[in-house]
Amino acid sequence: MQYFRLVGLFLAFFMVLQVADAQQRRIEKAENAFSSGRYFEAIDLFKYAYGKVDDRELKKELIYKTALCYRYIDDVRQAEIWFRKAVRRDIENPLATLYYADALLANGEYEEAKTNYKKYKQLVPDDIRADKGIESCDFAIQAVENPTRHEVTPMYFFNTRESEFSPCYGKDNYSIVYFTTTTEGTTGNEINPVTGQYYADIYQSRVDRKGEWSDPTPLGENINTEFDEGVACTNEKANTMYFTAIRDNKDGDMVTQIYKSEKQGIDWGEATRVAIYESDSIMVAHPAISYDEKTLYFVSNKSGGQGGKDIWKVTASDDGWGTPENLGPDINTSGNEVFPFIHKDGTLYFASDGHVGMGGLDLFMARPQGSKWEVENLGYPMNSPRDDFGIVFERELERGFMSSNRDDARGEDDVFQFALPPLEFTLKLTIKNEKTGQIIPDASVNLIGSDGTNEVKTSEADATVEYELNPNTDYRIIARKGGFLAGKEKLSTKGLTESKEIELDVFMPPNDEPRLVKVFYDFGKWDLKPESMVALEELVELLRDDNPNITIELSSHTDFRGSDEANRELSYKRAKSVVDFLILYGIDAERLTSKGYGESKPKEISPREAQEYANRPGWEFLKAGDVLTESYIRNLPTEEMKEIAHSLNRRTEFRVTGTDYVPRIRRKK
Repeated sequence: MQYFRLVGLFLAFFMVLQVADAQQRRIEKAENAFSSGRYFEAIDLFKYAYGKVDDRELKKELIYKTALCYRYIDDVRQAEIWFRKAVRRDIENPLATLYYADALLANGEYEEAKTNYKKYKQLVPDDIRADKGIESCDFAIQAVENPTRHEVTPMYFFNTRESEFSPCYGKDNYSIVYFTTTTEGTTGNEINPVTGQYYADIYQSRVDRKGEWSDPTPLGENINTEFDEGVACTNEKANTMYFTAIRDNKDGDMVTQIYKSEKQGIDWGEATRVAIYESDSIMVAHPAISYDEKTLYFVSNKSGGQGGKDIWKVTASDDGWGTPENLGPDINTSGNEVFPFIHKDGTLYFASDGHVGMGGLDLFMARPQGSKWEVENLGYPMNSPRDDFGIVFERELERGFMSSNRDDARGEDDVFQFALPPLEFTLKLTIKNEKTGQIIPDASVNLIGSDGTNEVKTSEADATVEYELNPNTDYRIIARKGGFLAGKEKLSTKGLTESKEIELDVFMPPNDEPRLVKVFYDFGKWDLKPESMVALEELVELLRDDNPNITIELSSHTDFRGSDEANRELSYKRAKSVVDFLILYGIDAERLTSKGYGESKPKEISPREAQEYANRPGWEFLKAGDVLTESYIRNLPTEEMKEIAHSLNRRTEFRVTGTDYVPRIRRKK
């Protein structure tokens, strides 16, 4: 019996050793897949091992490795779940907290992401990634609240349940689009163990005259192989293509390189490696050729950069390509800068997870400023919390295609079309009597723009006139009708970044209504002060350009303080000084009469003036129809009110005395 008991103990111990050995083999297999970059395969192996082990510390490590795999294959939903598990189990590696925050940011959970970036900053105070993450959360919130006018829509004609990304144009009229796809049926028709998707190929689609896109088809065997091809660009004529491919090098290793193919009829010719580096073991990818085809931008993780993947450039020479040059710290960061596109105007577009952004890869534009670059995030909705990358523009328009795995993507990555709609401005004018506020139908309204616009319309029965305005333009409006002085307004669409409907009232003063001229004098004097020039030049314009057929009386008035005779003489000299100025500036003397009324004609408040004063602190007591006589002013309750009334009585005005003046014909000397 004791024998059997000992044998039983031995067998049990042997079985434990077998189980432990099997667990170790599973973990080693998972680690091998992880270290060789086969993350999709490693996920299942780590999960299986996690379910079989009991050691708590080992479980923590398996959770963390699983989370890393999801991070590396860009499954941010699962990455968030597994990094949360790691953080809640108090894993000692502080990177779990950082990567958890990154996943939250990529999922648009900005407040929670910000909290975890702050936690990471406490753990690793000197790591700039914490500050960058906090800044990114704040930026993303502001970007969503202040979107650009871009419209971004999925290209359902291209997209499948797999990945479609990095579009470029296959014809110079933009009727053909090339893009990378991992759809079922690619040349290799096998699953890539790194991504869990089919090996990528370059496909094409054509648009017809009705705007409908054809079913995508693969490019020929000179481009696509059983391995990965994609992330292409073409030159301006779309007869030369550069693309990224993974091929065997001379040592038999699979290496990412850039290849070039020339168009031969309707097909592409044999692709050859672009020898940017003499060695074919250095990773180069994501080509972008300049408009003049003299500069090739590309991505590499070669040493000597800023960290991660960087954007480099190389210039063409008679002997091939020159020495590669890193674009420097304005563009490149310790993160990844990838998928460059160089616009005809010299602007560089690229994707980055190292600059402040909304999460994942964001799209940026960089304008050259001498030896530096001015980098700007494209904002929302061009960017999203997820990866946004692989952009291409039409030559002259703010329109093109881009790639994203945002929430409304059909597959892993999808192609999206974007466009910036033109700004639209409509102007609705209402022509009104300045004195009464009543509408004035049948007025002739002239719209004059700094872009050459000169359009005349007649106000409708409801006194309205409507115009379409152009962006970035200054406008003048002149309304004319018999019995009224011309009504004038100015407006501008410069600086407006949103389409807008503009409503504006244009007031026309009746001919029989005195019009104030805002001129200024020193006490007891009639010399025009410099600050009067603006009003006087406006009066010259009104007489010379807007109302060339009227004659006017210039009259000056004083308050009731001082003697009648002195006030009358002072007011006459002040009116005469204005007349002299107008004559000096080319207004015919026979159109002008000067008159000094002294204190005999106190000011009457018009309805429009009363409306203006109602919103002016301290002036609200002035009502439409008030006549500022001596008795009215003496009965005001405060000295401040009295002084305001006195100041309104001290004025220079003009009124129309005739409307049939024929201007002199001035001969050029």
